[in-house]
Amino acid sequence: MTAVPVFLYHSVAESPPAWIAPYTVTPRTFTEQLDRIADSGRTVVPLRRLVSAIRGGPPLPTRAAVLTFDDGFADFYWTVAPLLNERELPATLFVTTGAIHPPGGRSTGSLLPPAPMLNWRQLAGLDAFGIEIGGHSRTHPQLDTLSGRQLCEEIQRCKHELEDAVGRPVSSYAYPHGYSSAAVRRKVQKAGWSSACGVGQAFSSTADDSLRISRLMVRADTPAATFQEWADGHGAPVAPVTERLRTKGWRGWRRLTARLGHPVGGPPATPGSAEPDRPAGPAGHTPDDCDRDR
Repeated sequence: MTAVPVFLYHSVAESPPAWIAPYTVTPRTFTEQLDRIADSGRTVVPLRRLVSAIRGGPPLPTRAAVLTFDDGFADFYWTVAPLLNERELPATLFVTTGAIHPPGGRSTGSLLPPAPMLNWRQLAGLDAFGIEIGGHSRTHPQLDTLSGRQLCEEIQRCKHELEDAVGRPVSSYAYPHGYSSAAVRRKVQKAGWSSACGVGQAFSSTADDSLRISRLMVRADTPAATFQEWADGHGAPVAPVTERLRTKGWRGWRRLTARLGHPVGGPPATPGSAEPDRPAGPAGHTPDDCDRDR
């Protein structure tokens, strides 16, 4: 199997809030990493091309790579998009819709701590600019600790809000924290998402699972030598990778602590927790749609 690095970024900024700083790279580092990808002979392709190849479609370039960005930080509009445009590089931006700023206000509809985030107008502009817009839930919970209506809210309503904003179907999803389960993936597929990304710290490949695409997270402390290895196709396993017992045990522990009211990493969204700032959903759509057979 040919290793395909799907790079996962969050924020690209000089002075990020402390909570996201470990997952932030500076604009200079990001530029150097784009140069490393180019110098390694890789062709950056849209995520949808990888998904198509996984499903037996046209083959990828011999040395392909994919760029993805999670959450929807404002620096994507001001810093990342211009750098990508200079190099004519495609990318996918996975958006936490509850964190997007409404017109004239500040969003309070997500579990993410305060940070400069995109607004809806900027998001629509990025879509028109050619950036693929994907979903990253409404409030950024650990999806594999949720069930029923809560889970549908995070998967289905996110899709409707993005489609209302950009005026077209959106098809790519990314699991907050990279956490998913077989049940979550079934819900994602039923809701109409055609692909979904995890983390995994592994290369993707054309044998990967299109509902659990492996990515390599780029952090503030990712050494230049490690990034170079990834660009060269080394230094990480290649998907598909069997889920380890440790991962299953960690999921069980997180579910238990969530049920006890002390979830790891903060409280999952509860019904009505974001109601004051939640826009009305489009006519004919309810949070229970993803429970229905299609």
